[in-house]
Amino acid sequence: MRLIVAGSFIDGSGGAGRKNIYLAIKDGRVAAIGSVVDLPRHGAGAAVVDDFSHCTILPALVDSSVCLSRSSSVGGEEVGGLAEKAVLVEQNIRHCHIHGVLGVADSDDPTGLVERYQGRMGPKSLIDIKTSGKLCRGRPEGAAGPAGGDFLKIGYSVDIEDGAASAPRLNREDLDRILRQRGGKKAVVVANGRRAVAEALAAGCDAIEQGYGMGEDNLREMAARGVLWIPGVLRAKNALDGSRPGGDVCCRFSQRYVAPGKPVPGAEAFWQKTLAEQLGQLRFARELGVTTAVGTGAGAMGIIHGESVVEEMKLFIKAGYPLSETIRCATANGAAFFGLERLGALGVGRQATFLITRGSVQQLPRKLSYLEGIYIDGEVSGAYRKNPVKTVR
Repeated sequence: MRLIVAGSFIDGSGGAGRKNIYLAIKDGRVAAIGSVVDLPRHGAGAAVVDDFSHCTILPALVDSSVCLSRSSSVGGEEVGGLAEKAVLVEQNIRHCHIHGVLGVADSDDPTGLVERYQGRMGPKSLIDIKTSGKLCRGRPEGAAGPAGGDFLKIGYSVDIEDGAASAPRLNREDLDRILRQRGGKKAVVVANGRRAVAEALAAGCDAIEQGYGMGEDNLREMAARGVLWIPGVLRAKNALDGSRPGGDVCCRFSQRYVAPGKPVPGAEAFWQKTLAEQLGQLRFARELGVTTAVGTGAGAMGIIHGESVVEEMKLFIKAGYPLSETIRCATANGAAFFGLERLGALGVGRQATFLITRGSVQQLPRKLSYLEGIYIDGEVSGAYRKNPVKTVR
């Protein structure tokens, strides 16, 4: 038996946090959760007690939209051969792990590097990965359904970073045909604009990603049918930051990624309007009860694997989500949709996989940028170093 004592605890269900609790862990699962005042009675004979009374426990994070085979620093362009790309995949996975993102939904992997990594690492992988394989952008060929992958992801509209255009590249018949042939897999459709989102919903998709400019009627339909929304607000925020005078900043929340560019006339006003509208839609979605999940689009230019999740969470809070609901969107909602069974809300009988942050609940999500510790199946993560040793060459 291992006992974890914490000053604060958020279980990821959307409920309010609790103070001064303990978690009893046995065989990698949460055996009990209770107040520390009851600890002497329940803790008699315990082998290990980890005292984090100055810290907060919360579930591991889930990013519902990443591309592990692309580099944020070059905007998703090709980088070297397969060997170099394989190194990049493993680097991005490490970045996710050290920022507490222990589950991701990966897409647009035409070379199959991520699936090969999964096969090679198996249960030893640093994070849990669900993949769609190659993003479906064009018209399907032949009668065969989509091959490989855990879920299906369809690019029905251009990405929001590619401009204001929202005309589908697939037509409605193509989309219907793809979804009929999905073989029971959940389907995530990237769609922007009222018409594209309405057609994706009518075709029977399970989730909408981005959804810029989709309007209130589509949000009401999503609420009624239980369709997940992955709003990707950080994409617009990042584009706005890069459109300001000078045009040379890709990612203002991290100084690791700065690239040259030229200012585009009118771009700043466009992205200000786009970001404000998306935050407004997110606020309305919460009022309607639309299920939402944090998905950053990491791998797009300047959107960095791992640390971007905290920035997306800040935007959820800006849209009016309380912290407890924001954490649910960044943990349990994505885990449940993509079938990440080892992750999600913390409760008795669940896997004891969680994050520890120094300080109180009021300091979240900022403190997620520098974790006190990571526990996986009740054990301290050997891959995480709070103070990594730097080698001088």
